[in-house]
Amino acid sequence: MIIVIFGLLIVVGIGTSVVENQVTLEGISQGNGKVNSEQIVSISVNLDKNETPVGIFAVQVMEFKENTFSAKILDPLGIEIISEKINEDTIEQEFKVFDSGNYELIIKSSDDKESYVAGAIGPLPDGNKKLIISTISSFCIIIGMGGLVILAIYEIRNKRKSV
Repeated sequence: MIIVIFGLLIVVGIGTSVVENQVTLEGISQGNGKVNSEQIVSISVNLDKNETPVGIFAVQVMEFKENTFSAKILDPLGIEIISEKINEDTIEQEFKVFDSGNYELIIKSSDDKESYVAGAIGPLPDGNKKLIISTISSFCIIIGMGGLVILAIYEIRNKRKSV
């Protein structure tokens, strides 16, 4: 019975970890595709400045070449608020949400050869929610694993005494 309880604690910890990932990605739009000098990848998200004063975007390039890729953010009025050359295979950056509406992440390449990219844009995740859920998840997994180890040691000692 005790083994089942500690096992359930581990399962609850893993389940809570899954929930943590969903909370972290809540409201974030993701997209991917191939880019070259003629193709772009565009991802948009609706942000409310009262709920989300800060947004975040991330771009990952699978076949990275320096001075080839760029990303820009357009606000609801179509004004470019951020323009970044991508100098690493993965970038992540925050931006201010000044107006409510549709924000767009546009990923471009200056190369004729197609490259696969992935991007995400959305509200900055709530650090407090993430911390609480992460703590609960870690706590359940540690207690469950620790309990199983202690129980195993206890059982091994009892077996030796009975022999």
